Amino acid sequence: MSVVKSSLSEDGLKPIAEALQGALVDLVDLSLLAKQVHWNVIGPRFRSVHLQLDEVVDAARLHSDTVAERAAAVGANPDGRATTIAKTTALDTVVSGWIKDADAVRVLVAALGVVIGRMRERINATGDVDPVSQDILIGITGDLEKHAWMFQAESS
Repeated sequence: MSVVKSSLSEDGLKPIAEALQGALVDLVDLSLLAKQVHWNVIGPRFRSVHLQLDEVVDAARLHSDTVAERAAAVGANPDGRATTIAKTTALDTVVSGWIKDADAVRVLVAALGVVIGRMRERINATGDVDPVSQDILIGITGDLEKHAWMFQAESS
């Protein structure tokens, strides 16, 4: 039961809530993954990769807040608890220890690829039901694609 009255029908709310919750999980885990790599990156390109990782962390954190607030606005409870993220993430775990700069770039290219692919699925699933949520997901995906491009260029 929600204290927030949704502007969406009950049938419409379910796929939107699922899409927003999935996006929240992906974004929170992306921020954690990028921060873990940020703390452990080493190598000749340390500084540039280190700073680039923080840009991803900042973007993921900002976008996760937008997604969580959209979920709440339509009457769905956002769940960003650590246990929820750990149980439902699609991202691979990062190895422990130092991470060479080239490996850090590969990890981010892969993680961003997974998140972008899942975001595009959510874009397709939300348009007919809630174009407002779809628009939010489109904007986030565009930003993530920019970060993916930059990391891919870094790996060339």
